[in-house]
Amino acid sequence: MEAKFTPIDLQTWPRGQMFYYFTKMSPAGYSMTVDLDVTRMRLALKERKLKFFPAYLWLTTKIVNKQVEFKVALNNEVLGYWDVLTPLYATFHEDDKTFSFMWTEYHDCFSAFYESYVKNQEQYGKNHGVLAQPDRLPPANSYVVSCLPWVEFKHFSFHSYENKDYFFPTIEAGKFHESNGRVLLPLSITVHHATTDGWHIKNFLDELQYEMNHPEKWM
Repeated sequence: MEAKFTPIDLQTWPRGQMFYYFTKMSPAGYSMTVDLDVTRMRLALKERKLKFFPAYLWLTTKIVNKQVEFKVALNNEVLGYWDVLTPLYATFHEDDKTFSFMWTEYHDCFSAFYESYVKNQEQYGKNHGVLAQPDRLPPANSYVVSCLPWVEFKHFSFHSYENKDYFFPTIEAGKFHESNGRVLLPLSITVHHATTDGWHIKNFLDELQYEMNHPEKWM
């Protein structure tokens, strides 16, 4: 399904002045890292013999898509927002320890997305190079969400200094660790302050944790 792009009028957009300030006067972004409790989600996936990573991709994207501020972009020099984002993620190659970017179109249904992810891995997973799907470029509505499964980090920050007009969030998960009988997942989110405030991240994290606590609602 093709994503829809809606232009934004800076004169009437409630964030218009803030967007101008943080892009023209004081360009700024920031990162935040938290631990999320994935105990119940991980157990439910194991019981169904499902992989954690595609579930993490889908659930994170589902929550990101709930707030317009995360979906703002420049499209053909026009500022606006997409109705839906799709995850662009890294697939790791065990043979030479490199990775390639892949994407799986977002679907509201978890099982449909999971099936598409598995098919992508089967078809493109062994392709090396920057893009594992070499026959086409990532869609304009794709955002970066990935995982560093070997490192239990306390903070992770990713900033692109060349691509200054990138307003989508960048999300990175780390290695599971246990605390007081719970399985925790470090999660870092990096955003552009022109579009995203702490309030939006708070909503994102609250909803994400809720969904992780209630996997029966979406599996």
